[in-house]
Amino acid sequence: MTNSYFPHITLPQSRREFLARSGCGFGALALAGLQSKAHAGQLPRPHFAATAKSAIFLFMEGGPSHIDTFDPKPELNRLAGQQLPASYGPVMTAMGEANAPLLESKRSWKQYGESGIWVSDWLPYTAQCVDDIAVIRSCWTDGNSHSAGVCQMNTCSMLGGRPSLGSWVTYGLGSENQNLPAFVVMQDGRGAIVNGPRNWSAGFMPANYQGVHFSEGSQPIPNLDSPEGIPAAVQQEKLNLLASINTSFASQFPQQTELEARIRSYELAFQMQAAAPEAIDLNQETAATKELYGFNRKETESFGRQCLLARRLVERGVRFIQLYHGAGSRWDAHNNIESNHTQLCAAMDQPVAALLKDLKQRGLLDETLVVWGGEFGRTPMSEQGNGRDHNPTGFTMWMAGGGVKGGQTIGTTDELGLRAVEDRLHVHDLHASILHLLGLDHMALTYFYKGRPERPTANEGAFARKLVGG
Repeated sequence: MTNSYFPHITLPQSRREFLARSGCGFGALALAGLQSKAHAGQLPRPHFAATAKSAIFLFMEGGPSHIDTFDPKPELNRLAGQQLPASYGPVMTAMGEANAPLLESKRSWKQYGESGIWVSDWLPYTAQCVDDIAVIRSCWTDGNSHSAGVCQMNTCSMLGGRPSLGSWVTYGLGSENQNLPAFVVMQDGRGAIVNGPRNWSAGFMPANYQGVHFSEGSQPIPNLDSPEGIPAAVQQEKLNLLASINTSFASQFPQQTELEARIRSYELAFQMQAAAPEAIDLNQETAATKELYGFNRKETESFGRQCLLARRLVERGVRFIQLYHGAGSRWDAHNNIESNHTQLCAAMDQPVAALLKDLKQRGLLDETLVVWGGEFGRTPMSEQGNGRDHNPTGFTMWMAGGGVKGGQTIGTTDELGLRAVEDRLHVHDLHASILHLLGLDHMALTYFYKGRPERPTANEGAFARKLVGG
């Protein structure tokens, strides 16, 4: 094939031809090696026996207050109204130096389950599931702003451009259902998620590893149904023509992974027209199941639909699902935290607990890792008199299922809940642990970019063995 701009140069017509003609043909050896591994079932595959087959990440966007949900601090209430003790040294928050008085927690606390884990009255439904949950009270991160914090919690870096956790999982493990996306993202409400698609981007990896965004409502996948009056054969002919044009162009410009991803997206979209309508049809669920997820209450119906859909997708082999609750940083309670968190907890608590119970009763919790948390926590100091500022130095997340030992708390923050002090787990450690439970070694999972091996945790982090009782 000739190039219209340089007619004396003949362009290769396929990737295989391109590799065969590059570097005296040595490029084709790499292709042959990849093909042989794929045919032998070696690519992709986990590095060791996994305890989880899939993951659901429940992301509370904006940063929920750990000291009002899972990490009670009696000393905070005793010192309420006073300044932070001088022993803490200088403390900087998102809004500047922290010189505001300490703000008491107005929550009432109880111990739940056989494990006796403390949970506040804001989360009565989740409290019923604590024996299946490992509460991690010692998380910390680097980003003090929403953009940096959300980016790091998704990609392990405060700077954009790196692949998201879901993309690494998809790259490392592939999909168990070729008719549905391997990585799905959903959000409640119509608020703009901080950083937007960058959070589920594939970064420097091929674009086909990025997440697929499902919309809210009864039709989460727009334009899924075939147009009325268009026979399947006619539509197939159109897709074949489009594929031929795209493939021809892609063979000339193999470095453009976006086009390759688009080709695959069209192929997947056609396959989804048969599989996805059944997968997203919540009308197949019983009235009791819908009530369990809170369909009968206005405040829980939206997130309940997404949690139930997440369960249905896991059943059908979707590898990584991320649900954003409070989209638009609605958990960001700089003022009036009582009203803010009361409303958000009421909307989130029942659906999340329903997801855990539903997975468990169907025998899916053992192989499904559920992760809950935001980009950071909140400060013990007050802001605007009745709110709390961002706190990246100590906050709570929890994990359940997928081999995690429930009914335990891991790590501690100091007596006021400002800083993680025992068994501290950075975001790098959290990602390394999630990958480990899915059978992936975060240091062995590599993607070569610009001549260097890139790893999901940027060469940092370690598996938190206490998650599995180690």
